[in-house]
Amino acid sequence: MQLIQLAQLRYPIISSFRPNNPQLGTMSACRAATRWPVTGSSQIRCLHQAPKARFQLCGSRPCVSMRAGLSADARRQERDALAILQFLQQRRQSSLSPLTGKNGGEQKPPMPPSKLIFRAIRQGLSFRPLFSAFRGQNLRTLFRQSPEELVIAIILLCGCAAVTVYVVYAYFNYFQSRQFTRFPPDIAKSLRRALYYTNYAPDPKLAHKYYKLALEQCKAAGIDPFSDEVIGVRIQLAAWLEKIGKFHNSIEVLEALLQDCKNWVELMEKSVRDGLIDNAGRLKTAVVAQPDIPKEGDESSAEVVEPPENLWAKRSRVLGKSIGISVKLGELYADDHVLQGDAAGEHLVWAVETVLKELQRRQVDGVKDGEGDWMSPEQIGGALEALGNHYESKSQHYLAAPLYLQAVTLSPPDSCHTAVLMNNLAISLVQQPVQSPLSPQPAPGNEKPSPPPDQLPSRAMLISSARAWALQALNTAKKVTGEGRTEECDEACAVAMCNLGDIAIMAGDTEEARRRFLESLELSQRLAFEPGIKQAKEGLQRATTSPPSKI
Repeated sequence: MQLIQLAQLRYPIISSFRPNNPQLGTMSACRAATRWPVTGSSQIRCLHQAPKARFQLCGSRPCVSMRAGLSADARRQERDALAILQFLQQRRQSSLSPLTGKNGGEQKPPMPPSKLIFRAIRQGLSFRPLFSAFRGQNLRTLFRQSPEELVIAIILLCGCAAVTVYVVYAYFNYFQSRQFTRFPPDIAKSLRRALYYTNYAPDPKLAHKYYKLALEQCKAAGIDPFSDEVIGVRIQLAAWLEKIGKFHNSIEVLEALLQDCKNWVELMEKSVRDGLIDNAGRLKTAVVAQPDIPKEGDESSAEVVEPPENLWAKRSRVLGKSIGISVKLGELYADDHVLQGDAAGEHLVWAVETVLKELQRRQVDGVKDGEGDWMSPEQIGGALEALGNHYESKSQHYLAAPLYLQAVTLSPPDSCHTAVLMNNLAISLVQQPVQSPLSPQPAPGNEKPSPPPDQLPSRAMLISSARAWALQALNTAKKVTGEGRTEECDEACAVAMCNLGDIAIMAGDTEEARRRFLESLELSQRLAFEPGIKQAKEGLQRATTSPPSKI
């Protein structure tokens, strides 16, 4: 407006023509009568048409003749005024370009593509629209419009949330667990990949590669080869080889580990005999580093620093690992894929003898400083049971029965596995010969009086003992309740009934045998226990064909 007013002041012809020619007076009056304020863009459009409209309002011919009679200076001034107005109109239009807002303010320049992408991602990950959709009023509206789709959407959202929570839990509970964080980061990375290609995406080549790489990294990092971490990696490698059917390779790994443990224990015991290790389990020539005692008020004083493991504690730990590895080797050698019974017996006998020797040493010499507790009763009973199973498989029942009896005494009374051990003991007793093959036979020409007959168990005594243990197994399996009761208890009940049926056949009581076999068959069918079903059916056939006889 200021520019338009300036143009009107500079060129008076825009507002009114005031020439010196008196003949233009009528035109001036006519223009003055039709003057109106000039505002906005419509003002510019009317200025072009103003002369024509104003001349028409006059309604007389002299007005038109007067327009034609303008002087050259007046026409030149009018053209200059129109040119200025056209220029102002162009400036006005340029000021309303796309870079200006609705109110004439400047707009911001367009955002770069990267910021637009980030904004789109942030808006896509925002849960605000989702939460707003599930508010009370919106949720009711959605349910009225499409109830089925809403229910399906809620189920899918709950499923996605559950999967997300499980993934986060598995990540922190498994991949960030103590079994990995105890290793340096590079070793933990190799172990994660090894377990991934073992359990999640089985690939024998890659799994073996990363297991081997992890062991090499442990050796390069200077980690103790007899620590629980390194021994655990080697045992895991053997378990994986057994899982994929490489039994001989698994045996090789465990044999090498067992030999390393035996060599270390022998070296430590030799050092003790040579006087190189004191009663505190330290080398006499080694300098003992005193741990720093935290001062009062120190933040680190709240953390309890465990003392380093001495040699006696390490010996106890490594010896216990060796016994477990030896028992596992005995099971692998006795497997149907290997069938090396002699090697299995050697490892099992060594394990049991080592357990008993260590118990005797502790009773005689006492427990050394830092040794701690020896193997638990369940672990010792497991070694005895493994050797008993080995003798049972070779029909050496007279050797298996004492081992099963010791395992029963070491097993907790309210355990399902205790019932299994009692069943095994009953079968060993009922199949045991009256005279043991281990009884010394008199040499020719040097005959000695044999033991009195009343000191040898008779067949009736063995059958009676076997029946008592089978009944005890049945009662033990029945009374186990709560979390301790597993499928092993139900299977032990079915096996105990079959054993009672076999014992009744040996005693000549076919009616009792038939009843026990029918009970076992019914229970086994309910449990879908195939070995029990097969044994019960075979027992029923024997019970119907065996003639009744009493012992």
